[in-house]
Amino acid sequence: MFIVINGGGKVASYLAGTLLGNGHNVALIEKRLEIVNKLLTELPEGALVIHGDGCDAQYQDDAGVGRADVFVASTGDDDDNLVACQLAKVAFGIPRAVARVNNPKNEHIFNALGIEAISSTTIISRMIEEEATVGDLRTLISLRKGNMAIVEIELPTDRCVVCNKEVSELPLPVDCVLVALVRGEEVITVHGDTELLPGDVVIAFTATEHEKALKKALTGS
Repeated sequence: MFIVINGGGKVASYLAGTLLGNGHNVALIEKRLEIVNKLLTELPEGALVIHGDGCDAQYQDDAGVGRADVFVASTGDDDDNLVACQLAKVAFGIPRAVARVNNPKNEHIFNALGIEAISSTTIISRMIEEEATVGDLRTLISLRKGNMAIVEIELPTDRCVVCNKEVSELPLPVDCVLVALVRGEEVITVHGDTELLPGDVVIAFTATEHEKALKKALTGS
């Protein structure tokens, strides 16, 4: 998959590094020259870094938005993220645009324009309000008009039905993929041979209709 990211801050840099590590092709657009130079030294080999404004069609074209699968706007400015995503959709026909939304009040604007909006403020507030206990499944982000979601579930520390097993051995529902584990202070990318341990917090990508089946597969209830 080929992903173009507008912005070169910490969020964009971490996202690009993760995607490159998973075998995807990535291009970044960043208008601050000092950040561009930093990205060139920090990112894994294979990243294309464009010095320019991601709200300008010329630089989106240089980054290859016209052949990209996903465009991600990750700057700290909602206006820039909106303009960049709209440009990618209208001028280059990008099939999927995802934007970081810094002010939750702006989410509905992005969604109305067919842009998948991700607000860390909304996610955190939702987590606080839900007061989830061990074994509960929490929806962190809804994608594609609610058909897909990124969810979180904490494995129990006793009578764990999937612990000490490799992910490839688990009877996961269709359209459910385990993405990462939070184990103490460590975040672990999930692979087929990754072993689950008691107390792990599992981050998964799933069809919303299979959320209950995913919870049952991981917790037995």
